[in-house]
Amino acid sequence: MTASPARLVVDAHAVTGEGPVWCEREQVLWWVDIDGGQLHCFDPSNGKDQNWDLGESVACVQLREEGGVVLALKSGFAFFDPTTGAIERLATPEAHEPCNRFNDGAVDTRGRFWAGTMRMHKHGIQPTGAVYRLDPDGRCTRMMDGFWTINGMAFSPDGTKFYFSDSTAKDLAGRPDGGAVDAEGFYWMAGITGGELVRFTPAGAIDRIVPMPVKRLTKLAFGGPDLSTGYVTSLGGNNWQESGDAPESGGLFELALGIKGQVANRYGG
Repeated sequence: MTASPARLVVDAHAVTGEGPVWCEREQVLWWVDIDGGQLHCFDPSNGKDQNWDLGESVACVQLREEGGVVLALKSGFAFFDPTTGAIERLATPEAHEPCNRFNDGAVDTRGRFWAGTMRMHKHGIQPTGAVYRLDPDGRCTRMMDGFWTINGMAFSPDGTKFYFSDSTAKDLAGRPDGGAVDAEGFYWMAGITGGELVRFTPAGAIDRIVPMPVKRLTKLAFGGPDLSTGYVTSLGGNNWQESGDAPESGGLFELALGIKGQVANRYGG
């Protein structure tokens, strides 16, 4: 089935739009502007996009089983209550790495929040990015390290496969950015600078390519009542003209994919 052309639903002009995740309970989409320090919540029923200024970079957002959301901020993991705006800080695993920040994350089928870090300035240094796991009991464990830019985190429907990429280490047209897995177990990559979504089979073969109206798309989430609507974030900032991108860069886009996604896993804590 062919996807419909994407349309702009939030002309946010985000600096680094990222990390969309669909809440099936409230039928809203959470997403972030990493470098803008903004947490967003888009309601497609009325087209409104609410946002909160968190005072620091916010890499990704995930849903909580108990309500509210859990974040990976520059300083570490935290809970956020959208009703009160309160932030409850949980763990600061990279206080010793002031030049690092979190970049991408996903929750597995056991309710554990996995998130990876990256170096903000990469000139003449070794890769310092690592992957951390925040368990429902609040324990934070360093799982892997030695990466430049952790990205593309997603889990297969049965929880047996964990996908992720190191964006900076690749030299491809449309470097791998955010990832998502649909209900059939196929992996979707947002090809940043390439202007397209790429769907891979579980064996790693390219299944289809979906063009997007901006070059620097960052991540796909499946949403809508039947989880067949795609929501795609993008990179914006003040340099879209220099990058040759469209004026809508930094916006949130919507398209009918004709393929269903999964209900997002929720952090168990």
